[in-house]
Amino acid sequence: MNKLLQSLILAGLATLTLPTLAADDAMTAVPTAKQEAKPADNGPIATVNGVAITHLYADVARGDLSRTGRSPTDENVLEVLISTELLSQEAVKLGLDKPEPVQALLDLQRKDILGKVLLENYAKSHVVPEDKIKAEYDKFKAKMGDTEYHTRHILVDNEKLAKEIIAKLSGKKPAKFEGLAKKYSKDPGSTAKGGDLGWMAPANLVPEYSAAMTGLKKGETTKTPVKTQFGWHVVQLQDTRKLAFPPLDQLKDRIANKLLQEDVRNYLAGLRDKAKIDLPAAKAAVETKAAAPATK
Repeated sequence: MNKLLQSLILAGLATLTLPTLAADDAMTAVPTAKQEAKPADNGPIATVNGVAITHLYADVARGDLSRTGRSPTDENVLEVLISTELLSQEAVKLGLDKPEPVQALLDLQRKDILGKVLLENYAKSHVVPEDKIKAEYDKFKAKMGDTEYHTRHILVDNEKLAKEIIAKLSGKKPAKFEGLAKKYSKDPGSTAKGGDLGWMAPANLVPEYSAAMTGLKKGETTKTPVKTQFGWHVVQLQDTRKLAFPPLDQLKDRIANKLLQEDVRNYLAGLRDKAKIDLPAAKAAVETKAAAPATK
């Protein structure tokens, strides 16, 4: 799909796919075929200058290695943990943990991890009800409609040129749409294909283009240019067909994830509403701007 067509899309199945809520993979132990056996007392797997490194750290390191594409073998896990501990000890020894920027970074990383753990915990304890998933599916299906359209278009920068193209298409010896698209259209993704945008549902396109498209009969071209945020379009309808909308089972997980994301955003919004948040820097900036003398 070309970049313009991606921009034209306002809604569709893609909107159901959002980032996952799970905490960073580095926080999750990843099972492997070669994990080090834990002793009965769950003692340390190594000590560095008297500091014990336990299996809990190994699990975290193993997950981080998997996330970054490295083999999470026992040897690699030990190498990472020992090197990390040695470097950390030396940094503290040299006082590199004392500067305020470093302290701020360490504190911020801690808070970031806690926030991810909180959201992961929220996601695990909030199962989206089946009836809510079904209702969202029905709403989305109704929005998509039961018909999809195959169109070509010619996109230009100004209305005058668009009208000239329409005239060329409707004269006594009408020019071929494909040829004019290759000559005039500024949409690089469809120009080489004679302006062909393929099959699209109306709900997946900007309103102006969608309205023009659905108002055409098969083989018909818009009699006036169609203005959108991208420029001026000349639209030709190639064909229509019944939309084969995916069954609920195929979209259930994606819809549930979308609804869960909404619940999480509402949860965060609720935390903000209950919190006392002061922004002195922003307040000072507003006051300074208000006190500044007007310039001509």
